[in-house]
Amino acid sequence: MSPAPLRQGVFLDLATVDNGELKLGALDRSLPGWTFFQSTTRDELGQRLPGNDVVVTNKVVLDRAAFEAAKGLRLVVVCATGTNVVDLEAAKAHGVTVCNIRDYCSDSVAQHVLTLMLNLVTGQPFYGQRARDGCWREAGTFSLHDRPIRDLSDLSLGIIGYGTLGRATGALARKMGMNLLIGERRGQSPRPDRLSFRHLVENADVVSLHCPLTPETEHMIDREVLRAMKPTALLINTARGGIVHERDLADALRAGDIAGAGVDVFTEEPPPPDHPLLADDIPNLLITPHNAWGSVSARQEAIDQVTAVIRSFDRGVPVNRVA
Repeated sequence: MSPAPLRQGVFLDLATVDNGELKLGALDRSLPGWTFFQSTTRDELGQRLPGNDVVVTNKVVLDRAAFEAAKGLRLVVVCATGTNVVDLEAAKAHGVTVCNIRDYCSDSVAQHVLTLMLNLVTGQPFYGQRARDGCWREAGTFSLHDRPIRDLSDLSLGIIGYGTLGRATGALARKMGMNLLIGERRGQSPRPDRLSFRHLVENADVVSLHCPLTPETEHMIDREVLRAMKPTALLINTARGGIVHERDLADALRAGDIAGAGVDVFTEEPPPPDHPLLADDIPNLLITPHNAWGSVSARQEAIDQVTAVIRSFDRGVPVNRVA
């Protein structure tokens, strides 16, 4: 006997994906009934999970207690690639399939990395402020260029994590004339098509991180690594905050161990006011609020993939299954 069709779904934190500009019609039609919540707290889960065949979450944690409360649940769709917000063992124990979405934001992340790099190598935030605060006028010259401006075509980009996002970033960097260095993660022996981690960090002009956060990659970039980088080098992190020891990075920028950094992700998000990277005295640091992935096109693709995952499961052929 074929399983009964899916009937009811709940999206627990739609506001993490949609600001009101996305097309949700196909998702809404994928099930007879939907409830969309902009956000959901842990205390609200007990009331919002029961009675649903499908739960969609981006960042709302579904632990063992959540699965015990979600009677009748058959499918969890994570509206992201990382599935650390779901207790996969608990899902399996309760007979719940867990699927994610994949390869939906490559262009968005790649252009964000290049934007951070370009702002750092051209000093645009610095020069923009000098134009506004009167320094340009006081200099009396038609042009200011007293802070070094570098061409990306003169630089080597070192990529750690050469999956979909790393490859997309590398392809865009090549179009800007950059030389690519592809490295292994710290502590791993290099494969034939990879450089050793140490060689990469010592030779790259820009190091861009695109690997997942695991016990092996946590604090992979620490004081020792930062001091091994060129003093003219830049660090870009659009992967996960915990890959970089954030206090060590703050100290390295103050000390001039590296020339600058672009950070889109933090260990705690949003970061608390006393976070070490939010201090006022850190030079050459650009911070963005974990939105490298968030172009309108990428977010629409995320919603469309969630829809496709649900419809595929309903046909009896789950895709992107992780548990």
